[in-house]
Amino acid sequence: MVINCAFIGFGKSTTRYHLPYVLNRKDSWHVAHIFRRHAKPEEQAPIYSHIHFTSDLDEVLNDPDVKLVVVCTHADSHFEYAKRALEAGKNVLVEKPFTPTLAQAKELFALAKSKGLTVTPYQNRRFDSCFLTAKKAIESGKLGEIVEVESHFDYYRPVAETKPGLPQDGAFYGLGVHTMDQIISLFGRPDHVAYDIRSLRNKANPDDTFEAQL
Repeated sequence: MVINCAFIGFGKSTTRYHLPYVLNRKDSWHVAHIFRRHAKPEEQAPIYSHIHFTSDLDEVLNDPDVKLVVVCTHADSHFEYAKRALEAGKNVLVEKPFTPTLAQAKELFALAKSKGLTVTPYQNRRFDSCFLTAKKAIESGKLGEIVEVESHFDYYRPVAETKPGLPQDGAFYGLGVHTMDQIISLFGRPDHVAYDIRSLRNKANPDDTFEAQL
Protein backbone atom coordinates (compact mmCIF):
# COMPACT_ATOMS: atom_id res chain seq x y z
CA MET A 1 0.00 0.00 0.00
CA VAL A 2 1.30 3.44 -0.95
CA ILE A 3 0.40 6.41 1.25
CA ASN A 4 -0.28 9.57 -0.72
CA CYS A 5 0.85 12.51 1.38
CA ALA A 6 1.44 16.24 1.17
CA PHE A 7 3.62 18.65 3.11
CA ILE A 8 2.76 22.09 4.39
CA GLY A 9 6.04 23.98 4.58
CA PHE A 10 9.32 23.64 2.70
CA GLY A 11 11.93 24.68 5.23
CA LYS A 12 14.63 22.79 7.10
CA SER A 13 12.19 20.51 8.86
CA THR A 14 10.73 19.25 5.60
CA THR A 15 13.96 19.01 3.62
CA ARG A 16 16.17 17.61 6.39
CA TYR A 17 14.00 15.54 8.70
CA HIS A 18 11.20 14.27 6.46
CA LEU A 19 11.77 14.19 2.71
CA PRO A 20 15.13 12.31 2.73
CA TYR A 21 13.42 9.36 4.40
CA VAL A 22 10.04 9.53 2.72
CA LEU A 23 11.55 9.81 -0.77
CA ASN A 24 13.70 6.77 -0.03
CA ARG A 25 10.57 4.67 0.54
CA LYS A 26 8.86 4.96 -2.81
CA ASP A 27 7.36 1.52 -2.28
CA SER A 28 5.14 2.85 0.50
CA TRP A 29 5.14 6.67 0.25
CA HIS A 30 4.26 9.14 -2.49
CA VAL A 31 4.63 12.88 -1.98
CA ALA A 32 1.96 14.49 -4.14
CA HIS A 33 2.15 18.15 -3.10
CA ILE A 34 4.23 20.60 -1.12
CA PHE A 35 2.61 23.86 -0.08
CA ARG A 36 4.90 26.82 0.53
CA ARG A 37 4.04 30.51 0.59
CA HIS A 38 6.73 31.46 -1.92
CA ALA A 39 8.65 29.53 -4.58
CA LYS A 40 12.22 28.55 -3.72
CA PRO A 41 15.12 27.62 -6.05
CA GLU A 42 15.61 24.36 -4.12
CA GLU A 43 12.36 22.93 -5.44
CA GLN A 44 13.93 22.69 -8.90
CA ALA A 45 16.20 19.88 -7.72
CA PRO A 46 15.72 16.70 -9.78
CA ILE A 47 14.84 14.70 -6.68
CA TYR A 48 11.66 16.78 -6.35
CA SER A 49 10.67 16.64 -10.02
CA HIS A 50 7.61 14.46 -9.38
CA ILE A 51 6.23 16.72 -6.63
CA HIS A 52 3.67 19.43 -7.31
CA PHE A 53 4.68 22.65 -5.55
CA THR A 54 1.96 25.18 -4.89
CA SER A 55 1.16 28.39 -3.01
CA ASP A 56 -2.54 27.52 -2.98
CA LEU A 57 -3.34 25.42 0.07
CA ASP A 58 -6.74 24.47 -1.34
CA GLU A 59 -4.99 22.53 -4.12
CA VAL A 60 -3.55 20.29 -1.42
CA LEU A 61 -6.62 19.99 0.78
CA ASN A 62 -9.03 19.39 -2.10
CA ASP A 63 -7.04 16.49 -3.57
CA PRO A 64 -9.03 13.34 -2.71
CA ASP A 65 -5.98 11.13 -3.19
CA VAL A 66 -4.06 12.81 -0.35
CA LYS A 67 -4.67 10.84 2.84
CA LEU A 68 -1.99 12.39 5.06
CA VAL A 69 -0.87 15.98 5.50
CA VAL A 70 2.40 16.71 7.29
CA VAL A 71 2.63 20.16 8.91
CA CYS A 72 6.21 21.49 8.97
CA THR A 73 5.77 25.20 9.55
CA HIS A 74 6.61 27.58 12.38
CA ALA A 75 5.05 26.48 15.65
CA ASP A 76 2.62 29.38 15.84
CA SER A 77 0.86 28.14 12.69
CA HIS A 78 0.69 24.43 13.54
CA PHE A 79 -2.79 24.63 15.01
CA GLU A 80 -4.27 26.58 12.10
CA TYR A 81 -2.88 24.30 9.39
CA ALA A 82 -3.64 21.09 11.27
CA LYS A 83 -7.22 22.17 11.87
CA ARG A 84 -7.76 23.06 8.22
CA ALA A 85 -6.36 19.71 7.11
CA LEU A 86 -8.58 17.80 9.54
CA GLU A 87 -11.63 19.76 8.41
CA ALA A 88 -10.73 18.73 4.85
CA GLY A 89 -10.79 15.07 5.89
CA LYS A 90 -7.04 14.44 6.05
CA ASN A 91 -5.01 12.59 8.65
CA VAL A 92 -2.38 14.92 10.04
CA LEU A 93 1.19 14.60 11.33
CA VAL A 94 2.43 17.77 13.05
CA GLU A 95 6.05 18.70 13.67
CA LYS A 96 7.04 19.44 17.24
CA PRO A 97 6.04 21.34 19.23
CA PHE A 98 2.56 20.02 18.44
CA THR A 99 0.70 23.19 19.48
CA PRO A 100 1.64 26.14 21.68
CA THR A 101 -1.20 25.43 24.13
CA LEU A 102 -2.95 22.45 25.69
CA ALA A 103 -6.35 23.84 24.71
CA GLN A 104 -5.37 23.83 21.03
CA ALA A 105 -4.06 20.27 21.27
CA LYS A 106 -7.30 19.07 22.87
CA GLU A 107 -9.33 20.79 20.17
CA LEU A 108 -7.36 19.05 17.42
CA PHE A 109 -7.69 15.64 19.07
CA ALA A 110 -11.43 16.14 19.53
CA LEU A 111 -11.86 17.24 15.91
CA ALA A 112 -9.91 14.27 14.61
CA LYS A 113 -11.94 11.86 16.76
CA SER A 114 -15.23 13.33 15.55
CA LYS A 115 -14.16 12.72 11.94
CA GLY A 116 -12.58 9.31 12.43
CA LEU A 117 -9.14 10.69 11.59
CA THR A 118 -5.72 10.63 13.21
CA VAL A 119 -3.70 13.65 14.30
CA THR A 120 -0.39 13.14 16.07
CA PRO A 121 2.87 14.95 16.83
CA TYR A 122 6.08 13.97 15.06
CA GLN A 123 8.59 12.84 17.67
CA ASN A 124 11.61 11.62 15.71
CA ARG A 125 13.92 11.44 18.74
CA ARG A 126 11.96 8.44 20.00
CA PHE A 127 13.76 6.49 17.28
CA ASP A 128 17.33 7.65 17.99
CA SER A 129 19.72 4.71 18.35
CA CYS A 130 20.93 5.92 21.76
CA PHE A 131 17.37 6.11 23.08
CA LEU A 132 16.39 2.74 21.61
CA THR A 133 19.49 1.17 23.18
CA ALA A 134 18.62 2.65 26.58
CA LYS A 135 15.01 1.49 26.20
CA LYS A 136 16.13 -2.04 25.38
CA ALA A 137 18.49 -2.12 28.36
CA ILE A 138 15.78 -0.90 30.74
CA GLU A 139 13.19 -3.35 29.44
CA SER A 140 15.64 -6.24 29.72
CA GLY A 141 15.81 -5.78 33.48
CA LYS A 142 19.60 -5.99 33.45
CA LEU A 143 19.87 -2.55 35.03
CA GLY A 144 17.72 -3.53 37.97
CA GLU A 145 15.24 -1.12 39.50
CA ILE A 146 15.46 2.31 37.88
CA VAL A 147 15.20 5.02 40.53
CA GLU A 148 16.45 8.04 38.59
CA VAL A 149 17.05 8.97 34.95
CA GLU A 150 18.72 12.18 33.77
CA SER A 151 18.34 13.28 30.17
CA HIS A 152 19.65 16.58 28.86
CA PHE A 153 20.75 18.68 25.91
CA ASP A 154 23.89 20.80 26.01
CA TYR A 155 25.15 23.26 23.43
CA TYR A 156 27.73 26.00 23.21
CA ARG A 157 26.76 29.44 21.93
CA PRO A 158 29.38 32.07 22.81
CA VAL A 159 27.22 34.99 21.66
CA ALA A 160 23.65 35.45 22.87
CA GLU A 161 22.19 37.37 19.96
CA THR A 162 18.95 39.21 20.59
CA LYS A 163 16.16 37.21 18.98
CA PRO A 164 12.84 38.04 20.63
CA GLY A 165 10.08 35.52 20.16
CA LEU A 166 7.19 33.63 21.64
CA PRO A 167 7.40 30.89 24.30
CA GLN A 168 7.26 28.23 21.58
CA ASP A 169 10.49 29.66 20.13
CA GLY A 170 12.47 28.84 23.27
CA ALA A 171 14.62 25.92 24.32
CA PHE A 172 11.90 24.00 26.14
CA TYR A 173 9.50 23.83 23.20
CA GLY A 174 12.40 23.29 20.81
CA LEU A 175 14.41 20.66 22.69
CA GLY A 176 12.61 19.90 25.93
CA VAL A 177 9.74 18.26 24.10
CA HIS A 178 12.15 15.54 22.98
CA THR A 179 13.38 14.66 26.47
CA MET A 180 9.86 14.85 27.90
CA ASP A 181 8.51 12.57 25.19
CA GLN A 182 11.30 10.04 25.65
CA ILE A 183 10.93 9.85 29.42
CA ILE A 184 7.14 9.62 29.32
CA SER A 185 7.29 6.92 26.63
CA LEU A 186 9.58 4.91 28.93
CA PHE A 187 7.85 5.38 32.27
CA GLY A 188 4.34 6.62 31.54
CA ARG A 189 2.41 9.66 32.70
CA PRO A 190 4.10 11.35 35.70
CA ASP A 191 2.33 11.78 39.02
CA HIS A 192 3.92 15.18 39.60
CA VAL A 193 5.79 17.76 37.55
CA ALA A 194 8.10 20.53 38.79
CA TYR A 195 9.90 22.81 36.38
CA ASP A 196 12.14 25.82 36.02
CA ILE A 197 12.11 27.49 32.61
CA ARG A 198 13.90 30.80 32.13
CA SER A 199 16.10 32.98 29.95
CA LEU A 200 19.56 33.43 31.46
CA ARG A 201 21.83 34.70 28.70
CA ASN A 202 19.66 37.35 27.08
CA LYS A 203 16.48 38.42 28.84
CA ALA A 204 15.05 39.75 25.57
CA ASN A 205 14.90 36.21 24.17
CA PRO A 206 12.62 33.26 24.94
CA ASP A 207 13.90 30.68 27.42
CA ASP A 208 17.38 29.25 26.89
CA THR A 209 17.46 27.07 30.03
CA PHE A 210 14.99 24.53 31.34
CA GLU A 211 14.78 21.84 33.99
CA ALA A 212 11.81 19.55 34.49
CA GLN A 213 11.47 16.95 37.21
CA LEU A 214 8.86 14.24 36.71
